[in-house]
Amino acid sequence: MRRTPRKRAVATSAVVAVTAMLAVGIQAGTASAGPETKAPGGTIAAKPDPGALPAKLSPAQRAELIREANATKADTAKSLGLGAKEKLVVRDVLKNADGTVHTRYERTYAGLPVLGGDLIVHETKSGAVQGVTKAVKSRVAVSSLKPRVSAGSAEAKALGAAKADGSKRTEADRAPRKVVWVADGKPVLAWETVVGGLQHDGTPNELHVISDARTGKTLHEYQGVMEGTGKSQYSGDVTIGTAQSGGSYSMTDTARGSHKTYNLNHGSSGTGTLFTDADDVWGNGSNSDAATAGVDAHYGAALTWDYYKNVHGRSGIRGDGVGAYSRVHYGNNYVNAFWQDSCFCMTYGDGSGNAKPLTSIDVAAHEMTHGVTAATAKLVYAGESGGLNEATSDIFAATTEFYANNSKDAGDYLVGEKIDINGDGTPLRYMDKPSKDGASKDNWYSGIGNVDVHYSSGVANHFFYLLSEGSGEKVINGVTYNSPTYDNQPVSGIGRANAEKVWFKALTERMSSNTNYAGARTATLQAAADLFGQGSASYNAVANAWAAVNVGTRINDGVTVTAPGNQTSTVGQPASLQITATSTNAGALSYSATGLPAGLSINSSTGLISGTPTTAGSSNVTVTVKDSANKTATTSFTWTVNPTGGGSVFENTDDVAIPDAGAAVTSPINVSRSGNAPSSLKVDVDIIHTYRGDLVIDLVAPDGTAYRLKNSSAFDSADNVKATYTVNASSEAAGGTWKLRVQDVYSIDTGRINGWKLTF
Repeated sequence: MRRTPRKRAVATSAVVAVTAMLAVGIQAGTASAGPETKAPGGTIAAKPDPGALPAKLSPAQRAELIREANATKADTAKSLGLGAKEKLVVRDVLKNADGTVHTRYERTYAGLPVLGGDLIVHETKSGAVQGVTKAVKSRVAVSSLKPRVSAGSAEAKALGAAKADGSKRTEADRAPRKVVWVADGKPVLAWETVVGGLQHDGTPNELHVISDARTGKTLHEYQGVMEGTGKSQYSGDVTIGTAQSGGSYSMTDTARGSHKTYNLNHGSSGTGTLFTDADDVWGNGSNSDAATAGVDAHYGAALTWDYYKNVHGRSGIRGDGVGAYSRVHYGNNYVNAFWQDSCFCMTYGDGSGNAKPLTSIDVAAHEMTHGVTAATAKLVYAGESGGLNEATSDIFAATTEFYANNSKDAGDYLVGEKIDINGDGTPLRYMDKPSKDGASKDNWYSGIGNVDVHYSSGVANHFFYLLSEGSGEKVINGVTYNSPTYDNQPVSGIGRANAEKVWFKALTERMSSNTNYAGARTATLQAAADLFGQGSASYNAVANAWAAVNVGTRINDGVTVTAPGNQTSTVGQPASLQITATSTNAGALSYSATGLPAGLSINSSTGLISGTPTTAGSSNVTVTVKDSANKTATTSFTWTVNPTGGGSVFENTDDVAIPDAGAAVTSPINVSRSGNAPSSLKVDVDIIHTYRGDLVIDLVAPDGTAYRLKNSSAFDSADNVKATYTVNASSEAAGGTWKLRVQDVYSIDTGRINGWKLTF
């Protein structure tokens, strides 16, 4: 969980996003479509192929699969073409009802752990290899295993990074160990140091710092702690699993892997004291009784266990039938909850004023799901993979809450709506439109890997809501949702029951430690192909839901429209453009357009755009084509109208990357015009950036004179720069090369010049 938005600072280091991903391609013709119909409310009713669902294995059966994989791992390594110094380590095995098996491996090189080198081998029922999903495609090999930088130097650098992040401890929790770091695509001998203690808000610290063993440069850093009958405070009177010993009962759920719940009594270390009671009636429904928070946490853990077992066939977090444990009443006024893989436990604070423990159903499911992710895809908790890690916890928190069917805490697509973490009754996060929390992102963009993982998770949360429910306004369990799409086109959902199966299958079979958003799209499409058939309506819905959050493109569902490219015309001169489209459905097509320049219109029957432009300028035009089955397709382009005489608008639409806290970059425009520039030269700027306050922007004339368009500002916290500036350039010759110069002067955020133009 996470509450406080990231504060801006002039930082010297930033988290390096791990984005390398090589996923198995989706092979046409390998899956058959299941029966599907159009259901009411804009959703697609579909029945998944039962053979593609996980088999319900006992812990003993899973252990046998792992034993078999270990017995053949040397042969597997050889068949994959791994080097002589590379060995495989079995981490998990998943078997589907149809007999297909998916085995996860870690790698070692000359006995050293390979970080970011994990892979998944996919086999048929007969044992034939169908494909391999690799976190990176690089072959692991380093020229020397002798470090040039000492372990002590690596530890000092890690401690410095922890201090910069606000850690309250100045010693390493785990001595540096030599590893091979391959997550960035190139194998490097490195040191991994783990710094312990507490973070700035009291959360335990497990900061992993990876540094180059030759140069000392920090390659990556990520946080290992993922924040993210009784009378309960949030769920009413509930039944919890307990164990009796003599004349006393304890919060030990013997039916669910002996999950235990402990009272930290406002401490911040150790296991705490196991809750016990003489009559097996726990709590009083308020925080005045310490056992009440224990009831909520214990109940939430039981619901999450049951959800994974009954819906996905997974017995416990690791699939081995072993329960984790919970700790409540952590610290004082601690407004957070977290999962620690190192202790295999969930921990909950009591909130502001120790009045609202963070132990609601969705928070408990969120934290427990971090454990499931750690046991399966092991998504690194930084960059885009970190956003997917957080989103996975939010997704299965929502599905667990719906599964619980508790009238006191009905299922919804809100996160933390019961715990009042903001103090005003609003939830922590919204899945239908993540940006409603003021920090989360609705859609993907370049550089989103540099955003805090709790906010970059909004892209996947938004995708999952759209895939489940579709776009537009809906009321579910009394809550009104209205989910927009990036491309302003509607999305049909496949229903929550199908969407959760797609995400779980993708997580457990296809995602790896370095999966980014593009990789998640590939993984979920493969999952949908296995469950519903490639090319089915449900498969297409997955692609279209990703396109609706700006990841990938839509799959045509009947209509195809040819992109005409950008257009240029002149005021007072007739212009025309024929839009070309086809459909697989019989019947006439209808055409409409938005953003056409003044004086132009589109014929709704033929798709011909014609007329005489009356006003100079540039317009973003979108044409929509609809067929007789109400299937639609769109195409967008820019239409520039020059003043009479032409040649007065000059534009550069090439992307130029803006490095984080780096040197200035420029984008040139060559102007072929005589005389001097005007006193009201218009400069239209289109910059994509995750924190516009970082940017200094100048217009540079052909003779080198710079005109300041925008200064940096720590208080300018919005995204992107899309603005028109007016410059008195009358002293400058118009002809020559003009440049837009942009510099990012603070660290953390990145972006690009998307385009710019000059109007003389």
